[in-house]
Amino acid sequence: MTLIEFIQQAVNASVRSIENTLALLDEACTIPFIARYRKDNTGNLDEVVIEKIAKYRELYEGIVKRKESILNAIEEQGKLTEELKNKISTSFDLTEIEDLYLPFKKSRKTKADTARENGLEPLAKVIMAQNATDVESIAQKYVTGKVADEEQAIQGASDIIVEWINENMFVRKALRRKFQREATITTKVVKAKKEEEGAQKFEQYFEWNEPVYRIPAHRLLAILRAEKEGYIKFSVAVDKKEAVTFIENTVIKSNNECASIIKNAISDSYKRLLEPALSNEALSEAKEKADINSINVFADNLTQLLLGSPLGEKRILAIDPGYKSGCKIVCLDEQGDLLYNETIYPHAPQKESAMAMKKIRSMVNSYQVEAIAIGNGTASRETEFFIKKIAFDKPVQVFIVNEAGASVYSASKIAREEFPSYDVTVRGAVSIGRRLSDPLAELVKIDPKSIGVGQYQHDVDQTLLKKELDNVVMKCVNSVGINLNTASKSLLSYVSGIGEKMAENIIQYRTENGPFESRKELKKVPRLGEKAFQQAAAFVRIKNAANPLDDSAVHPEAYSVVEKIAKDLKVSVNDMISNKEVIAKVDVKKYKTREVGEFALQDILKELEKPGLDPRKAAKVFEFDPSIKQITDLKIGLVLPGIVNNITNFGCFVDVGIKESGLVHISQLKEGFVSDVNEVVKLHQHVQVKVVDVDVAKKRIQLSMILD
Repeated sequence: MTLIEFIQQAVNASVRSIENTLALLDEACTIPFIARYRKDNTGNLDEVVIEKIAKYRELYEGIVKRKESILNAIEEQGKLTEELKNKISTSFDLTEIEDLYLPFKKSRKTKADTARENGLEPLAKVIMAQNATDVESIAQKYVTGKVADEEQAIQGASDIIVEWINENMFVRKALRRKFQREATITTKVVKAKKEEEGAQKFEQYFEWNEPVYRIPAHRLLAILRAEKEGYIKFSVAVDKKEAVTFIENTVIKSNNECASIIKNAISDSYKRLLEPALSNEALSEAKEKADINSINVFADNLTQLLLGSPLGEKRILAIDPGYKSGCKIVCLDEQGDLLYNETIYPHAPQKESAMAMKKIRSMVNSYQVEAIAIGNGTASRETEFFIKKIAFDKPVQVFIVNEAGASVYSASKIAREEFPSYDVTVRGAVSIGRRLSDPLAELVKIDPKSIGVGQYQHDVDQTLLKKELDNVVMKCVNSVGINLNTASKSLLSYVSGIGEKMAENIIQYRTENGPFESRKELKKVPRLGEKAFQQAAAFVRIKNAANPLDDSAVHPEAYSVVEKIAKDLKVSVNDMISNKEVIAKVDVKKYKTREVGEFALQDILKELEKPGLDPRKAAKVFEFDPSIKQITDLKIGLVLPGIVNNITNFGCFVDVGIKESGLVHISQLKEGFVSDVNEVVKLHQHVQVKVVDVDVAKKRIQLSMILD
C-alpha cells in the first residue's frame, strides 16, 4: 500500500490534493499557512483535513519503520521465510504485524524454549496431531538428559503447546474481537483506604462494572486515577468459560488422551498468556480512545477560551481580590503596560472601605481608566459589590475575569522577565487586566494545562496533549493575527514560521530599531530568511503602515495583484479598501495567475471588504444575581444568570457568581437527546440556569438549562 492509498482510507480528498499538501508540508510550510494561503494547491482543504494528512503520513512512516525493524530482527534469527516476509510487508495493521512477530519476540527464556532445548518439540507435534492412543509410551522415547521421566516429557511438550496456542493468529484475532465487544471493567474498593478523605471523590467506583466499549472517557480516566491512587482495584475480563470453550472447539479435533493434554494446555495458555495480554490490549485501546476524546474536549475548550471576547485597547484597572492580604490593584495603559500598583483593604479583617473607595476613585481619574477587571477567585463577589458602590465621575464598565492559571504565570520565567522589580501578586493582577484587554495575547504565556478547561488533563497521554494544544494555540494566534509592534515574545513564537528563537530576534530588533514600519522590514531581522518571511508575513499586522495592505490578511506575494486590480478600476488601493461597490466589480478569473488562484483571489476580495477584522466578538459586561454570595444562598428551583466556565463530555460547569461552579448534566442542557455538549453551549456563554440540587457538605451544585 502506498502512502497516498493509506491516507485516502482516512481522508476524503483527491490524490492531487493529498500529493500537493504533502509537498507543501515537505517544504516546511505550516498548517495555518497551507490552509489560508495555498487553497488552490490543496483544493481548498481546511486545517482539519490538512492535520489529518500530516497525522496519517506520520502513522504510515511509523508502521513502515516498525516493519523494517521486525523484518531485520527475524532475519537475524535466520527464521525469515518468503511467506512470512510477504505477510509482514503487505500488512498495515500494527496489531496483525505484532501478532506475526510474536513467535520471534522473546525478551527472556520461556518454559517452551527449555522444552525445545530438551528435544521435546517432536512430542508436542505428535500430541497436537491428536492421533496417538498411548502418549506415555511415545513420551518414553524422549526421556533423556534433563528429561527425568514420561511425566516431565509430556509437561515439556505441553509448555510448547501452551505457546503455540498463544501465538495462534486465528485464536488471538477471535479472542481480541471478543474482548473488544464483550470485556467488562469491574472495580472493588481497597478496604484499608475506603475511609480516607481523598477516597470520597471516587465513591461511585467502589463497586462498579461496565462494558469497556461503552464506558465514557471521563469515567474510565476516573477509574484509572482511583486505581493509581490506591483506592480501588479493577479487572478487565470476558467470560472465561466461553473463551476457553472457543479455543477448545478451534484446536481440539479428537476425544483421546491427546485432547485431554491439549485441554489443560489451553486453560494454562489462556490464564497465563492470552487473558493478560488481551485484557491489557482492550484496556490500552479504551484508554487511547479516552485520551483522544478528552484531548479533543480540552482542545475545543482551549480554542473557545483563547478566542474569547477582547475588550481591546482600553485603559484598565485590574484587581486581584483577597481578604486578609488585601486586594492588589494595577493600572494598565492601552498596550497593557503597568502604570501604577497599590494594595487596598476593603474587606475583613481590616475593613478600610472608605479609604479604599477614595484610592480607587483617585486611580480611575488619574489614569483615565475605562474599565475595571476583577479576578473571579477569593473575595471576587464582595469586591464586585464594593466597586459598584463607588460613584465614579464617568461611566466605568466592570468585568469579572477568569483568573485560572494567573498564579502560574505570575511565578513563571516570562513574568519575571516582564516585571523583574515586582512580586507575584502584582504580576497576577496585571495578567487579570491583560486578559480582559486581549485573552489570546495573555493566555499564550501560560501552559495550557494550567488553565483548567478540560477533564483529567493530567491523566491523558502528555505528549499527545502537548502536541494538540500547541496546534490549537498556533491555529488561534494565526486566525486572529498579531500586532507586530506590540506582540510579546510568547505571542510571536506561535506565529506561523517564527518559533521561540526567531521571536527573540524580532523583539531584539524592535527594541534596537523602534517599531516596524512595514512587513518587508521583517527581512532585516537577523536569521529571518525568505521561507520564514513567506510563512509569517501575512499573519502579522502593522498599524498605520504606509501600505494599508500591511494591516490586513492579504499576503505580500499578492500585493501586486491587488495593485493591478486597483489600477484597472482607476482607484488607489486605499480607496478600494472597505469599498464594497468597487470590489463587487472585480472579475476574479481575469486576475488568476499561477501563484494566485481563484480561491486566493476570493479570499483577498473578502479581506479587502473588512481588512484586519478581528474574528472575535467584543467583550460584554455580565451581571450575576446580587443576592447570591455563597453556596448556602442557593435554593432549589431558583433561576439564575451564569457563565459557562468549563465543558466536558458529560455536561458543562456554570459560574453563578460564587466560589463553587454548578454542573449542568448533558441531559439537562435542553429537551431531547444531546450527543455533543458543544452543540448546545460554548465556553464563556451567558446562560440562564435553574438550581436542581445543592449539597453544601460536598460543595456540589446541580443545575439545569431546561427552565420549564
